[in-house]
Amino acid sequence: MAATEPIDVRKNRYPFCMVWTPIPMITWLFPFIGHLGICTSSGIIRDFAGSYFVSEDQMGFGDPTKYLQLEISRVPGGVSAWDRAVQDASEEYKNHVHNLCCDNCHSHVALALNNMAYPGKRNWNMVAVCWQMFSHGKHVGCSGFLRTWAPSILLYAIIAVILVFVA
Repeated sequence: MAATEPIDVRKNRYPFCMVWTPIPMITWLFPFIGHLGICTSSGIIRDFAGSYFVSEDQMGFGDPTKYLQLEISRVPGGVSAWDRAVQDASEEYKNHVHNLCCDNCHSHVALALNNMAYPGKRNWNMVAVCWQMFSHGKHVGCSGFLRTWAPSILLYAIIAVILVFVA
């Protein structure tokens, strides 16, 4: 079964997707680390944006720069199971304290994937969802690519120039 609505970057609608955006300074140093959310079947973004807070359609660090659309056909129970899993994970995370290293936005997405048993597995964790997004995610366009990579490239270029002239 295909998504009920197409991806619409302009309207920030990403049905059946995980979405990612850079975190200033952290992503600049480590380009694979960023802020992750998961979307409903209609493309509404849900993300664990801070302690006791799951936002809806207002990601904690700005609009997505990358997305990964998952296959609804791999969710036992289909669209209703997907939406219920996203809702249940979001309700659960409204009771969590945000911890940058151990219980964060990636953990929220992992719980949603575990709740829906995507794709037949229940052992998702923050490292697994991070890897999926990093290795399979697509940039939302040229602007998404630049917002993701330009700060890191610029920072590392400055460090390289400094090292060359200091050495």
